[in-house]
Amino acid sequence: MSINIYVGNLPFDSTESELKGLFDAYGAVDSAKIIVDQFTGRSRGFGFVEMRNREEGLRAIEELDSKELNGRSLKVNEARPKTSSGGGGGRRRDAGGGGGRSRW
Repeated sequence: MSINIYVGNLPFDSTESELKGLFDAYGAVDSAKIIVDQFTGRSRGFGFVEMRNREEGLRAIEELDSKELNGRSLKVNEARPKTSSGGGGGRRRDAGGGGGRSRW
């Protein structure tokens, strides 16, 4: 069974290959992804690693959490599943109003 791992407080100049290499020492890494800002393309300082073997992933979490990488203390834990925000619906403020007669 695989495990998805959250890695926070990454140095902003980290690469996905460096992130993968950090976890390769603990077992097979299926993917390593650094999340980037959609407008600037810059790292947002966190990413996700998916490891094939859950036990190896848990060991990596235990050993890498709080480890320093390029002057930053990593925050490593099991990723929580995405949840829906429950938002949506409603009407945008700038969506305009209905017709009707002007009262001016």
